[in-house]
Amino acid sequence: MERHYLNPLFEPRSIAVFAGDPGADAPTTLARTLRRALSASVEAGYKGTITWLDIGMTGKLADLASTRVDLALVALPHEQVAAALEIIGRVRCRAALVLSSQLPPALCTQLHQTAHRYGVHLLGPNSLGLQRPGLHLNTSALGPLPAKGPLALVSQSGALTASMLDWARAHGVGFSSVISLGPNTAIELPQVLDFLATDGATQSILVYMEGIRQARGFMSALRAAAYTKPVVVMKAGRRAAGSQVALTHSAAIVGADDVFDAALRRAGVVRVRQFTQLFSAAQCLASRYRPVGRRLAIVTNGGGPAVLAADWAGALGLEVAQVADLGEDADGAAYVRALGAALADKTADGVLLIHSPKADGDPMAVAEAIAAVHSPAGKPVVGCWLGEATTRTARELLAARQMPMFRTPEAAVDAFHSIASFYRNQQLLQQTPPPLSDLAEPDTEGARLLVEGVLAERRKVLTEMESKALLAAFRIPVTRTMLARSANEAMLIASQLGYPVALKIDSPDIAHKSDVHGVALGVASAAQVRERYEEMLLAVRRARPEARIHGVTVQPMAGRGDGTPGGDTPSPAREVYVGMTTDEPFGPVITFGAGGTMIELIADRAMELPPLNKFLAGSLIERARAAEMLGPWRGAPAADIDALEQILLRVSEMVCALPQLREMDINPIIVDAHGAVAVDARIVVEHAARGSGAASNYQHLAILPYPARQEQTWPLKGGGVYTVRPIRPDDADMLQAFVRGLSPESRWFRFASHMPELPARMLARYTLIDYDREMALVAILKERRAADDGAETESERIVGVSRYITNPDAASCEFSLVVADDMSGQGLGTRLMMSIIEQARAKGLAEIIGLVLVNNAKMLELMAALGFTVQAAPEDPDFKLVVKAL
Repeated sequence: MERHYLNPLFEPRSIAVFAGDPGADAPTTLARTLRRALSASVEAGYKGTITWLDIGMTGKLADLASTRVDLALVALPHEQVAAALEIIGRVRCRAALVLSSQLPPALCTQLHQTAHRYGVHLLGPNSLGLQRPGLHLNTSALGPLPAKGPLALVSQSGALTASMLDWARAHGVGFSSVISLGPNTAIELPQVLDFLATDGATQSILVYMEGIRQARGFMSALRAAAYTKPVVVMKAGRRAAGSQVALTHSAAIVGADDVFDAALRRAGVVRVRQFTQLFSAAQCLASRYRPVGRRLAIVTNGGGPAVLAADWAGALGLEVAQVADLGEDADGAAYVRALGAALADKTADGVLLIHSPKADGDPMAVAEAIAAVHSPAGKPVVGCWLGEATTRTARELLAARQMPMFRTPEAAVDAFHSIASFYRNQQLLQQTPPPLSDLAEPDTEGARLLVEGVLAERRKVLTEMESKALLAAFRIPVTRTMLARSANEAMLIASQLGYPVALKIDSPDIAHKSDVHGVALGVASAAQVRERYEEMLLAVRRARPEARIHGVTVQPMAGRGDGTPGGDTPSPAREVYVGMTTDEPFGPVITFGAGGTMIELIADRAMELPPLNKFLAGSLIERARAAEMLGPWRGAPAADIDALEQILLRVSEMVCALPQLREMDINPIIVDAHGAVAVDARIVVEHAARGSGAASNYQHLAILPYPARQEQTWPLKGGGVYTVRPIRPDDADMLQAFVRGLSPESRWFRFASHMPELPARMLARYTLIDYDREMALVAILKERRAADDGAETESERIVGVSRYITNPDAASCEFSLVVADDMSGQGLGTRLMMSIIEQARAKGLAEIIGLVLVNNAKMLELMAALGFTVQAAPEDPDFKLVVKAL
């Protein structure tokens, strides 16, 4: 099993404690708390060594330098913490936990610098510590060690962590880890998630968070963890949508919490609002029900509780498939029959059992009947036995049979919603779109020149003409628009385009034209054009006398039921919008919803982080309230959803290719059964941050696009070709078949293990990567085989894999390489290594290293041929350390 770099922190074999003189008469409160926690750990069975130290104990400190301590604990007054960490670094301690609290920011920064200089993994300062019940280890100020269990709790709030532990203790909830990060820790949430994703004692991860510092690292770690085990997040700090300085409607109706929701969905995790929901959601998700939809069947012996459940289900966006009211006299047999019918109902994805206690009823008998037939392997079944004194034992019985049990209908519905959300979000997680779709290639260079020209003029807001030109460069259909600088010119243009037309003021200083009477629709004649033109200029100059006015744009009316935007058959048109705004810290966000002049009032805002593919674009449309008006209506055909999806894909391409984009409104987009066309657009740009362009690996995006352009084809020595490309999540089956097909020796050389196949979590971790801090390249061979009927079929198989993972120092990486036994001698190993070295070099890494078993002669020979230096591994004589400067 691979050892994580944070093992010295979370699984220490030796601990040194800096908490003042252990024999002092008046130790600090923190020191006393830590001493009690560690003493209890030893009594409970912690197997490691614990050494108590004072900064002045030079003899013992010298001994520490020779024994190599895993973890140092610091619980000292402020003035002694920096000196203690300096000593910790000098004695080559691998990790440190600073429990000292309320340290000033300058001291925190100094501690971070010291830890970085010595390569010490630092949790804290201002942390309440960590607990590892499975190791009987309590290195915290959080109180007694909780019970052992499958849940890991990570919190950015020490006070809330203590409250959660108190609640969990009363409700019998156990933990694999409890980790209090605090506001100033050097080891942050992404690193902790990385460890917990590989921790065998953890089945589900619970996270309470208040903020993040770096979106790319957060999303990378969160997605990797959520692909291997359920992750439930509670996020504080919600705020109302809206910004006083927004220049587009999209930015005005999108709040930071909306974006965070979108990020969590894309990461495949479930978000809850109350800390009790953290545990109930984790309990349900740990059951690993098969994928489910959003339709819930309700079985009840009372109408009132069912109504409460149905109301809350509707509020959460769930559908109630059926309600079976068995009556207040229902016994266990009636519940069993109703449960069986609900499970067999193909229109229901899950079942909620509600039982209200009656004066002469027997809640336990009903629970026993259900427990006898309940199987947690099928559809999700959640239970709600209302009451307390007469129903507690019934809840405990069904909970022991792995049925999630609750006291209220709303809590039970919340639990089913968590299950449905988890599997829906897991579908989003597995999407790895490239920066460009498979549509016709856009004029990216022309678009860049247009944006650079605007910025060169020291402007941020594109005119309507410029905005539409930018959309056209990315093949987004736009209405034909021409600029008139006089009323006579407007009449000539209108005559050429054909009536009716729309007139709009063209000014870089006016964000919302309709607010200043700068829009005239349905202008049907030349006389009306002249009249509306002059009225518009007068009204705009009165409302905004300082605004620069370039003229008035003229364009044909769209979406009037006359067959536009496409086709000759009349079709009712709908108005929608596609927007983009920039969030701090998640970067660009694409939005979709109902459009028109009342966009801010309607505030229909579904959103997604780029890049998008067709699945993500379709999901984005479905989440908007506007989706309801896009289907067939009163005999009229449905709107062209494919055309909307293509516009969303094109906007995704724009966002990926142009880091200068800050805000964008395409509003309205007129869509009917024949297509979609952008009628108006407003785009805001700024100079991109240095290093955020496409050539710099899309640093402006929170999720790195799939690097499709890195796919290359190479010849085999004996004829034929193979393809080298980055790995994808849907390669999991091929990768597992590849590992199973390796010889025992090859598996041992690659994994230092005789495992016949990859465990499910390792397989998931190897196939869903972020293409940023980690890269994996697979060699794919296409093979033709004759079927039983004589016809030839083509199949693909993986014949080699190389990968690197960036080390915590962010300057070096560690590689691995394995090639199929039947492809030995074909040059695949050399090609895969050269390709992965080039990937690491392009990332700006300075060094690539690897550990090779001493008896793997072919690998050592290849490394020497590729210019690696080969030396003894410092900590394991069975391995050689190979190193190459990049």
